[in-house]
Amino acid sequence: MSTKFIAAVVQAAPVLFDLEKTLAKTADLVTAAASKGAKLALFPEAFISAYPRGLSFGTVVGSRSAEGRETWSRYWNSSIEVPSKATERLGKMAKNSNLFLVIGVNEKDTVSGTMYCTMLYFSPKGELMGKHRKLKPTAAERVIWGEGDGSTLSTFSTSLGRMGGLICWENYMPMARMAMYQKGIQLYLAPTADSRESWQGTLRHIALEGRCFVLGCNQFVTKEMYPKDLQGIQDLETQPKLMSRGGSVIVSPMGEVLAGPLWNEEGILTAEIDLDEVAKSKLDFDVIGHYARNDIFDLSVKNQPEIREMDKPKN
Repeated sequence: MSTKFIAAVVQAAPVLFDLEKTLAKTADLVTAAASKGAKLALFPEAFISAYPRGLSFGTVVGSRSAEGRETWSRYWNSSIEVPSKATERLGKMAKNSNLFLVIGVNEKDTVSGTMYCTMLYFSPKGELMGKHRKLKPTAAERVIWGEGDGSTLSTFSTSLGRMGGLICWENYMPMARMAMYQKGIQLYLAPTADSRESWQGTLRHIALEGRCFVLGCNQFVTKEMYPKDLQGIQDLETQPKLMSRGGSVIVSPMGEVLAGPLWNEEGILTAEIDLDEVAKSKLDFDVIGHYARNDIFDLSVKNQPEIREMDKPKN
């Protein structure tokens, strides 16, 4: 089995608040990534169907507005259930392009009425392998997203390597990162909405700390992309024309930037991933091995799922 393959990070915007058009755009982007030879394609946080940057949903401390509830309703209706016909379509995209597809979605729980910021994993066979729900939404995100739990700290052992990841500022949670490292992660996926320069340092640190490949992926979004008839659109009056400038990047286990960062445009970055580099990088540092000091430290994670064996050839 070859240890080398092409990975892609897709920096783009959805068709904001429009599920059908976003799914159609996603299909085109998956095909484009495959045409570049990608066997793994990562999409940004909340790509289906919006990261609602700049919107208040009519909320202030102590009150909510009727207009804000209309904004929420439209956001809810452009999100997806898991599983559903929408996830079946995403699975077919992965199968048709023969790649692993990992994509950020707004997941609606129609029983509880809660929405989650979720990362979905699809195999080249079109199977929904699993999902990860963001453990801790940041700041005002807590108005719109519920909290995930340890049962979705998902990691998958695949023909490309052991993959998993965390969403945006979850990656600032040391224990959450360590939970991923404990599973021997080799392909660390970090979709985000953070386009700050400081985020680049975070991704390089994770690569060096975990001795893993890190794929960071963000949206490129302008104010003009928001639907003009969106309730609450006036919230954007004080926002800049460029809402998210991107910054997608691929980093090696030694902290070397292999592709990107990509700024101020949509695009697909690719890089050759060689899993042999993971083993080489651990000569002098292995966070769960000879640097772990298990005689001193112990991390226990509640409700953590087992590593799933996916799409691996049988001996």
